Amino acid sequence: MKRFYKQVSVEKSDPGHYVALDGRPIKTQGGKPQVVASEGLAQALAAEWAAQGETLDPAHFAFRDMTDYALDVVPEAREEIVAKLLRYADTDTLCYRAHPDEPLWHRQREVWDPLVEALEAREGVRFERVSGILAKSHPPETLERLGARLESLDDFTLAALEQLTALAASLCIGLAALEDGADGEALWAAANLEEDWQIEQWGEDEEASARRARRLGEFLKAMEFVRLARA
Repeated sequence: MKRFYKQVSVEKSDPGHYVALDGRPIKTQGGKPQVVASEGLAQALAAEWAAQGETLDPAHFAFRDMTDYALDVVPEAREEIVAKLLRYADTDTLCYRAHPDEPLWHRQREVWDPLVEALEAREGVRFERVSGILAKSHPPETLERLGARLESLDDFTLAALEQLTALAASLCIGLAALEDGADGEALWAAANLEEDWQIEQWGEDEEASARRARRLGEFLKAMEFVRLARA
């Protein structure tokens, strides 16, 4: 689509802030008013529109897409999203380890245990760690507490958490990414520990590296989205 506007501005309304293109308020992709509580997020949304060239590039609308998802989808699909996130908890990447006699197991314990233990302390839960391929369920009270925690999140945070968790294949990492001062690069490295191990053994694949860099960018954008939405 060709660029159809000249000026981008952030305007204030009673519910919050919105982006206007040539004075006309933007709507979500679902047709709702795109009004956000945070002026910082509104400024970031405006920056995406202002940075577009003569042809609009959908790939450069990360904040818009997450905002629209939070406004259009999350309110009606909250129960399904929480259930989906709890399934990630039940098979969390950080809880499935190599056999203790393998060198990888020691790397996993070194990197993953602090993250799992921090989550357990923050949320008052207990996660089961498993070596090998056999699954082992977490205690029922763990999923109950996590479910209540997820239900307490606002729509914008829940939208970002869904993306963070899916990218990392770990609710533990997704929740850690919501914490103030979280190190996104370190969390992404933890999520990709096994891939890094394979690279050390067999070398790096150029196509896989490009895909990982792209997904890291998406992960960091989702973290920034949370920060902006809270501001």
